[in-house]
Amino acid sequence: MDLYLKVSLDSSKLLTQAYSTSFSSGIRTLDKQYHEAIYAIYGFVRLADEIVDTFHDQDKQALLARFRADTFQAIEEEISLNPILHSFQWVVNTFQIGHDLIDAFLVSMEMDLTDRVYDVETYKTYIYGSAEVVGLMCLRVFCLGDSAQYDFLRADACALGSAFQKINFLRDIKSDFDERGRVYFPGVNFETFSDTEKKEIEADIQLDFDAGLRGIENLPKAARKGVLLAYEYYIRLFEKIKALPASRVKEERIRVPDWEKLLIYLRV
Repeated sequence: MDLYLKVSLDSSKLLTQAYSTSFSSGIRTLDKQYHEAIYAIYGFVRLADEIVDTFHDQDKQALLARFRADTFQAIEEEISLNPILHSFQWVVNTFQIGHDLIDAFLVSMEMDLTDRVYDVETYKTYIYGSAEVVGLMCLRVFCLGDSAQYDFLRADACALGSAFQKINFLRDIKSDFDERGRVYFPGVNFETFSDTEKKEIEADIQLDFDAGLRGIENLPKAARKGVLLAYEYYIRLFEKIKALPASRVKEERIRVPDWEKLLIYLRV
């Protein structure tokens, strides 16, 4: 079983490195004691994302339902023949990650299969499940069983995850609408998306960032640099988006070039 767990954790690491160089860089700045668990969380999240956003020739609803069932069966039985799920169940059972967090995440993935327009409540529900709970899973790992520390940092961790997701929505507003007919921001019509609406969204994101930075400053030292790297990357992306009119954001996907990511990585 030890060998199988090692192979499974290695599989999660390989998947992470294949899908996200930025996230992999962030993990490397964490203390080594966290690496396997965070790779395992990312691997789980990535599989669900792939079902929703990539497997277009498949029955996504059936695949996601099977993935949900397999996930909770793996957690209950503490084993899965799917190495990514075996890694994830190990993290959940080792660090006592709440099943409510996993359920909220999967609910948001299910929303992506059907929802196209979001109101205030569904917007909040989606962001909580798709981003905030992933941060809370990682926070469980960072706190290493210290429930008091987890509770103290919980709200700020949610705010940081919310900021990251809202920036993703702004960055991807064109592809989300063109490819999926989806607009996440409540009351926003893509065709008439204005500078005023953009500034209102940015002000909301800034409030989340302020709370998120406070949380980073109070993280265990061994985890701080990795989360700070993600914060600095998203702050730079946020600055680039803020500097452009809504018309530009509607027409192109704004990104931070690789050379600038490297500079951020070295600075952190």
